[in-house]
Order: sequence, then C-alpha cells, then structure tokens
Amino acid sequence: MNIAIVGCGFVFDIYMRTIQAHPEINIKGVFDINENRSKRVGEYYGFNVYSSYEAILVDPGVDTVINLTWISAHFEVSKKALEAGKNVYSEKPITKSVEQSAILFDIAKQNGVRLYAAPCNIFSDMVRTIFKSVQDGAIGKPLLVYAELDDSPIHLMNFDKVTSPTGAPWPLEEELKEGCTYEHLGYHLVWICGLLGPATSVTAFSSELIADKTKGMPGMVGTPDYSVACLNFASGAVARITCSFVAPRDHRLRVIGRDGEVVGDSYRQYQSPVYLERYTSTSLNARKFKTLRSHPLLGRLFGIGGRRIKLVKNWKSIAVEKDQQIKSSLVRKLIEWVRRREVYSQDKFVGIAEMAEELRLGREQYLSPHFLMHINELTMLVQAAGPNGVATKPVTTFVPLGPIPGTITN
Repeated sequence: MNIAIVGCGFVFDIYMRTIQAHPEINIKGVFDINENRSKRVGEYYGFNVYSSYEAILVDPGVDTVINLTWISAHFEVSKKALEAGKNVYSEKPITKSVEQSAILFDIAKQNGVRLYAAPCNIFSDMVRTIFKSVQDGAIGKPLLVYAELDDSPIHLMNFDKVTSPTGAPWPLEEELKEGCTYEHLGYHLVWICGLLGPATSVTAFSSELIADKTKGMPGMVGTPDYSVACLNFASGAVARITCSFVAPRDHRLRVIGRDGEVVGDSYRQYQSPVYLERYTSTSLNARKFKTLRSHPLLGRLFGIGGRRIKLVKNWKSIAVEKDQQIKSSLVRKLIEWVRRREVYSQDKFVGIAEMAEELRLGREQYLSPHFLMHINELTMLVQAAGPNGVATKPVTTFVPLGPIPGTITN
C-alpha cells in the first residue's frame, strides 16, 4: 500500500520506530505545514517531501493518507483526503464530534474508500492474550474491568525538554489544551469495547486539578487533567476507566470474571506479561494478610496474582521484538533496547498494516465504522462530563467484533 503522511511532529517519529517491520507499506512522501519539520524529516529518513497537502491529494500514486495532525485539524485533513478518493488512517480521536465523524464515514462510503483510526493497541500480543483467556473461559463470564491510565504529574516531568530523534518537541501545549481524556481514553476504550461489545450507558466525571502545569500557559487551561468513566455494556459487564496527568504512572488492565481475573501491565507494552489467576478460597483469603499483599513473590505462593501465561503472538510481533528504525546508531540501538524492555514498546504502524491487509484481501473492516464511531462518541461524552458529572446513553452502537485477526495459532 502506498501512503503519504501528513503531520511530522513528535508522534511521527514514534511511528517510525517500527517502520522496517512493515515492508508492505511504501511511504511515498510526507508533508507538514511547518516547512522546517517536513524538511528535517525528509532529510533524516530520506523521504520525499510534498510541497503542499494538495500535492498529495492529486498524486495518483498515493492510496492512503495517514493523518498525524493536531486533533483540531483531523476533520478537515481527513475530509479532503476522502473527497479526493484516498483511504484515510487518522490518529485519535477521529474528530471532536459525533456529527463530524459521521460526515467523514458518509464521504468515505460515497467515494468507495475507507476511514480507519487509531489507537491500534487492540492488535498487541498482550491484548490478544487477554482476549484468548476470556474467550477460552479461563476466568468465567467477564463481569468487571478496571483500567488505569494515570500518566504521571505532568507539571513535574519536564516534558518541555523532551524531543524526538528528528528534533520535534514533545507536544506539551497540545496535550494540555486537549486534556487527558482526548489524548488517552481511546487506548482503553478500543480493547474494552472490542472485548465486551457496545456500551449502553455512561456515567462520567472530569476535572482540572493542577494549576500552572507549565510555563507560558494560563494557570488553568480549561480541559480535564483527570477523568473517570463507568460504562455499562450490553453483555452485562461493567468497566471503570481512569485517566489523569496527576497521579504517577499506572497503566494496568484487569478483566475480572466470575471465576478469576487476567491482568496486563500497560497498553503501551505490546508484549507486557499477562497473569491469569483462577480464584480459590486460599488466594482470596491470603489477600487479607498485609505481608502477602506487600511481597508479591511470597503472595504468589498462595495464588495471589496467579501465574504468568504464554503470550499469543501475531503476524507483526517482530515489530516490537527488535530495533526496526531506518536510522539507528549503536547508541540509539541500545536506547531502543532499554526502552522496549523497560519503558514501552508500541507498534503504531500495526493498525495501518492491518488496514493494508484488509484492503489487499478485500476483507471487511475489523474495526468497523460503527465501532470507531462508538469509541469516538464515548470519548466525547467523558471529555464533556465536567465536574458536575454526566449520566447518559450513547446513540451509537456496533456489532461485536469477534476474534482479533492476525493471530498466530500454534
């Protein structure tokens, strides 16, 4: 599949970390409204640089536009590409309203093209393993999900000093202006809704807790740095998702069933260890003891936390198993090894790879338009909840997705 990428900021370089694992994707060129960014990226990676966005739209060699622009620009950039007969893969959220997202999917349908969207962590080995455990009945009927996305106190992290390999600054101002919900909720919604089906009601609350998050911006920026959402699902299960820029990093995923639970450490660690616990009276009673709770290795002797289970691999697992960058010095290789092992290992290209495979084979869209619309709407509802809270029902729904494609079966 021939693609052109619009938006050459910080996230662009995160995508590039795994590009060599996707030889079926050919990057025809890049464009950014900041000419210096386009030029720097073109020189660093050896990519063609388009002179304008319009030049991409009239290029018959481009099948798909990858929209990595700021959230506020998503709608217009995607709309123009779809109207030009290009497929689109957009960063999250697709747009800032259900109405705008519906317009985009209608344009795609009218022009015989497809609109896909991030996040793509549903395709990770960790999520596949959690899905398989649930689908195999290892924890009984799934009843409850706890999902955390606390991403550290943003005012203490010196993100204003962080840059990408091509010198792009970490988008601190953008993150603060959009808020933790827009930026992060989708990472959990995509796998939770993929597992449990559509949500039938939402109870949510959001607030801005930290003033003076960074120099040069107002004390309060007007968007949440904390949100919590409780979702009820048609399947009968419920979920609680917490997002913040306030609490120290915690990205845990827990699916609790009638007979046990399955747990992963972080949506960003695509090969995060997964632990399966089948509840017993011994393990449940052992949790009463402070010493056993405080010492995980000792606690596991009594069944607390269960056992680590073998990861379910996928056709693109190699993307996070070794260095896949285009340019990588010995120092950079070492840094990337440490990052993959200790911090996070994402393959942001895997969603585009799945898109390319579906288009090549003429398969239906796994992350269907109705599914993506539902994720978009839930994000909007939580974003707008505010300090007074909201209890409402989404107007969108979707047919449950079924097994994740691309899984390698033994």
